[in-house]
Amino acid sequence: MKIAVLSRNPNLYSTRRLVEAIEQKGHEALRLDHMHCDIIMDEAGPSIYYHGEKLEKIDAIIPRIGASVTFYGTAVVRQFEMMKTFSAVDSLAITRSRDKLRSLQILSRSGLAMPRTAFTNHSENAGDYILEHLGKAPVVLKLLEGTQGLGVVLAETRKAAVSVIEAFEGLKARIIMQEFIKEAGGADIRVFVVDGEVVGAMKRQGKEGEFRSNLHRGGSANVIKLSRAEKAAALKAAKSMGLAIAGVDMLQSSRGPLILEVNSSPGLEGIEKATGKDIALRIVEYIERSKDKKRLPKDKVKA
Repeated sequence: MKIAVLSRNPNLYSTRRLVEAIEQKGHEALRLDHMHCDIIMDEAGPSIYYHGEKLEKIDAIIPRIGASVTFYGTAVVRQFEMMKTFSAVDSLAITRSRDKLRSLQILSRSGLAMPRTAFTNHSENAGDYILEHLGKAPVVLKLLEGTQGLGVVLAETRKAAVSVIEAFEGLKARIIMQEFIKEAGGADIRVFVVDGEVVGAMKRQGKEGEFRSNLHRGGSANVIKLSRAEKAAALKAAKSMGLAIAGVDMLQSSRGPLILEVNSSPGLEGIEKATGKDIALRIVEYIERSKDKKRLPKDKVKA
């Protein structure tokens, strides 16, 4: 097979590992910068040109779409899907997961436990009654467009929370408000799911004095054995988002695992180094199993 990794940076650990795994399994690997792909639509059907050359005979793609280029990146993935190229991650699922509010609504509808969350269009409502739904301060405030722990604020008091909400509103920034889970102790769990199976899990601990556990913020990671409830929650979360490949983040709480978010382009470096497992190879094996059986019929291509 010819398998293309859609990635802007060939030097990223995840990109390099996926290319290595593709070649290890005896396939041809390509690395395509999705931002340099041109989408062409005419009566001959959908096509993609890369640096002026038409892309043909690509059997499957592995999207690694950054949050800042979600719109164009998912358009490229969708074009490949229209061309009946198998995508390891569905374009609609990527779009769905990148909208934090939408994804939380989907997870809530699916009955998954999560920190109590609120969203409002008027900051005065937060001070009046919205924060009542979250319980006592502290409260976590998150930018809907934030990634890797950026745009996440811990408000120690209700008054501080209202001030931060008003400040963000003044900047025309949209935020969600979440219950603070004190017993999590600045740690969370990242569960890596591939094709309905948990293939690795790690516990990420924030550095001292930091409530965010992101590795990009200086946190550390160690392998963890999941409880039955944690494994079930991760699998259900990935399935509810329609993601065959997902990084599910959750907190350990006194009321069980609480889902934080589901990532459609989870990094491989932290999970592979923490667990010692070849996650990239598992992704390629999933493509080998799924490419033909999941190829869409000619008359039923999804929009």
